[in-house]
Amino acid sequence: MDDLDEAQKLFVEDLTSTLQVIALDAKVQVDFNPEVVARYRLIGYENRGVADQDFRNDAVDAGEIGAGHTATALYAVQFQPGATQGRIATVQLRWEDPQSHAVTEINGNFNAWDVAANFENASPRYQLAVTVMQYAELLRHSPWAQGTSFNQLLGHAARLAEALPQDADVGEFAYLVSLANKVAGN
Repeated sequence: MDDLDEAQKLFVEDLTSTLQVIALDAKVQVDFNPEVVARYRLIGYENRGVADQDFRNDAVDAGEIGAGHTATALYAVQFQPGATQGRIATVQLRWEDPQSHAVTEINGNFNAWDVAANFENASPRYQLAVTVMQYAELLRHSPWAQGTSFNQLLGHAARLAEALPQDADVGEFAYLVSLANKVAGN
């Protein structure tokens, strides 16, 4: 925390969601269709992987999710040449209820027709997640960020701050990108 506003948010507004766990050992498993997907890469959870054979092993520790919190798994995906239709992946979620200790597992397909025609047509929250991810890749000088600049990200972040004015965190993110852009000399 670097100021009173952040302390207020953490200890007054978000305290319940920080202390109340709603899912224990939450896991996600993504099974990509090789007929549609040539290559893929998980971004940001490289050190949190659970082996495929351990997905249903309840003895394997995974993450906890608090009330009001979300977790996002982003993958960079390269499609097979000419693959424009079909199932991209099956996504499975598994978690344990902290009170009953019952384990729930759900799954669903992500299909080619679920993909937006272009980045700007995707949901603003998806665009935000991708922009934040690319910002992190730039900050850590990832080879995957080559060809991207802070100036490009600033355009996306500023547009998203206007599209999501009720979310102060998006405005703060746009401000941080503007600072990084200045440090980079733009």
